[in-house]
Amino acid sequence: MNLFKAMCCCLLFGVLHEKAVSQVLTIEECFTLARQNYPLIKQYDLIVRSSKYSVENAGKLYLPQFNVTGQASYQSQTIDFAAVFPPIPGLNPPVLSKDQYKIQAEITQQIYDGGVTKYQKESSKANEEIQQQQLEVNLYAIKDRITQLYFAVLLMEAQLKQNRLRKADLQSAADKAQAALANGVAYRSNVDELKAEIVNTDMASTEFSANRTAYMKMLAVFINQPLSDSTTLTYPAPVVPQEGIHRPELTYYDIQKKAFDVQEKQLKSNYLPKLNAFLQGAYGRPTLNFIDNDFGPWWMGGIRLNWSIGSLYTLKNNRQQLDINRQNLDINKETFLFNTNLSLQQQNQDVSKYAALMEQDDEAITLRSSVRKSAQAQLDNGVITVHEYISQLNAENLAKQSRILHSIQLLQAQYNYKNTSGN
Repeated sequence: MNLFKAMCCCLLFGVLHEKAVSQVLTIEECFTLARQNYPLIKQYDLIVRSSKYSVENAGKLYLPQFNVTGQASYQSQTIDFAAVFPPIPGLNPPVLSKDQYKIQAEITQQIYDGGVTKYQKESSKANEEIQQQQLEVNLYAIKDRITQLYFAVLLMEAQLKQNRLRKADLQSAADKAQAALANGVAYRSNVDELKAEIVNTDMASTEFSANRTAYMKMLAVFINQPLSDSTTLTYPAPVVPQEGIHRPELTYYDIQKKAFDVQEKQLKSNYLPKLNAFLQGAYGRPTLNFIDNDFGPWWMGGIRLNWSIGSLYTLKNNRQQLDINRQNLDINKETFLFNTNLSLQQQNQDVSKYAALMEQDDEAITLRSSVRKSAQAQLDNGVITVHEYISQLNAENLAKQSRILHSIQLLQAQYNYKNTSGN
């Protein structure tokens, strides 16, 4: 039984290990994971819930409203019926108390509110769209950071690969020098110089590996995924720059403009009449029969019209203020497009520049490789020194490193253009 458990554990470990080893990520997957795990994404639910409550609250304005008031007062005088009516034998006119009391409950039902409820709902929804789109703008900025980290990892991997090739060439030359030394046809210094250069390649590999690990750790934090040295980041496919700008900021400006339209409608609802029905019930002294000085109940119902035109005084200024806000919004949008187009022009120029540099790199590599091969043959025949051979090998390696850098920079420039344009 224990053996069976051990075998199962080994199989499970093997499956998990194979999965970890074969972990492959694309840049688009990193974009998606970073968006899903960025703390700001949690605001989406809060924005929706907040808007839902605001809309529900606006809709409840049409529910019956219940209000209770109470009052106790003392007044300096009341109606003196004896002074108003002539005295009648056998009839004493009522005397009203100067202390009066009333507790009243009122139920009102909105019949027409001039569009207040409707526009409050529209305003709540518009604010929800603005907040959500602002969140989209903030989340979109993550793409630039992911792009930088992703291509930094690719650059370190490419440099590691080239460094291993360089080390193989040096090791081959060192083995030949060691054999020549054993045969007494080479100097110890030749072997030592080649070994010292191999140590330099090991140091470069250590630095490249450390940088790759650091970039991978930062990328792992962004996408909330465990990444190891065995994780493979695939080379993104080249992208062709496309015309047009489709950034979330443009939608954000359009939504804001719609919100200003809703605010203008709300200005109209402020000066329209409001109509509601009401029912009052009260208890106190005096009652509606004001000549009765006893405590008692009473009720009253009817229709109430409320029409305040005070908002008309500021209507023109408020509309002009909204027009100013629209103009500022148009200026902000125009400025954004201007700056974005400038960035796109620069990034498009970078794409062309790195493509041209890669062609020059290929030519330089061809020439440097030819010189290095010739130098290797000359070294084998004892025509040149080890130091001269290493110089030619370093020149070839530098040309290859330059091409690696420019190839990564070309891809990154293409994706920078894609991110900036939003295509």
